[in-house]
Amino acid sequence: MIVGVGDDGAEGLTKQASDFIASAQVLVGSGALLAKFPDFAGRKETVGPDLDRLANMLDQSRVPTVVLASGDPLFYGTARFLCDRLGKDRFEVVPHVSSMQLAFARVKESWDEAYLTNLASQPLERVVDRIRSAEKVGLFTSEEVPPSRLAEELLSKGISYFNVYVCENLGSPDERVTRSSLQDLVNQRFSLLNVMILVRQSGVPDRQSDSDLRRMFGNPDEMFRQSKPKRGLLTPNEVRSIALGEMSLKSTSIIWDIGAGSGSVAIEAAMIAKHGKAYAIEMDAEDYNLLVENAKQFGVTNLVPVLGEAPLAWASLPDPEAIFVGGTGRAVTELVSHAWPRLQPGGCLIANMMSMDYVVALQQLFSLKLGIEPMLWMVQISRGNYQLDKLRLESCNPTFLLKAEKPR
Repeated sequence: MIVGVGDDGAEGLTKQASDFIASAQVLVGSGALLAKFPDFAGRKETVGPDLDRLANMLDQSRVPTVVLASGDPLFYGTARFLCDRLGKDRFEVVPHVSSMQLAFARVKESWDEAYLTNLASQPLERVVDRIRSAEKVGLFTSEEVPPSRLAEELLSKGISYFNVYVCENLGSPDERVTRSSLQDLVNQRFSLLNVMILVRQSGVPDRQSDSDLRRMFGNPDEMFRQSKPKRGLLTPNEVRSIALGEMSLKSTSIIWDIGAGSGSVAIEAAMIAKHGKAYAIEMDAEDYNLLVENAKQFGVTNLVPVLGEAPLAWASLPDPEAIFVGGTGRAVTELVSHAWPRLQPGGCLIANMMSMDYVVALQQLFSLKLGIEPMLWMVQISRGNYQLDKLRLESCNPTFLLKAEKPR
């Protein structure tokens, strides 16, 4: 039996959880949790964070035993570990509301899609990078990294676009919830028992990473300033790398990026074709401004931003040796049909699409009307994502790359 316990100890348990503990002969848990049950008549076994030792102890136990865990045992990982190690049929789990759940409830925010982490077990630099592009964040702070230290670190990286809640001593009589800005949080002090919630302000673009470790191409997505709520439309760095590799760019190449968005493809194409030109064509004024900012951030001087709607936007541009079409949705076939005649012989066009319907329409354009058999890839990337003590794989949206080469 695994029972979740809150800060209020035995008083906050349901009758079912209390009955399980009363009928047990052995109570297992941390010293702090065992101290909440001074009237327990059976044997108490103190265990620390060593879950392997706990699993071995339970595997050898032949008497009714209850394991105490903080909050929701499945949320924190104790129950998940024991069920995976010893089998789900060995346990019943009685959860208590976790302090993370309580914190989100107190500030009246859902925690769907929130980034959850523990500053006691994760490097601060990694946490700051994840917060940079997050919508909501839930953090267990630590003695070494209290709320004031995290606020200071975020502000030093230009990440100031969150409303902050610090929830102290949740579930206890001296519970307190403080709402603050990151700037005001720097000089405040809180109880060690606190949960920090960050909620992104509406409509604020991500602050791009200021890392000096720039690559020729395939730079991390967070190095590009992206718009909200359209973040996620930027071509992911893995897909970008494949597309740029297949474009066979030379140092003198002329490239068009149609539907450039934040400009990630055009910027990296410009860095590869350092003696050529990359034309970033975008009709959305907000995205156009972002690609201009990103180009300055990366220091590319051979990128030419073009604000306008295709095909008029490229009427006066030089004929390209490579074309990338992205972020265009259902208009992709029409755009390609207008751009293809301008592509130089021997050049290639790559289109990035999110839907198989668009792929079929574009494939038919090439094979039936132009007599060209294009190449096609479906790219499905999953990235490692640390959520508290677990490593999960977070899937990016599947995407399609279609490549067509123009005969000489």
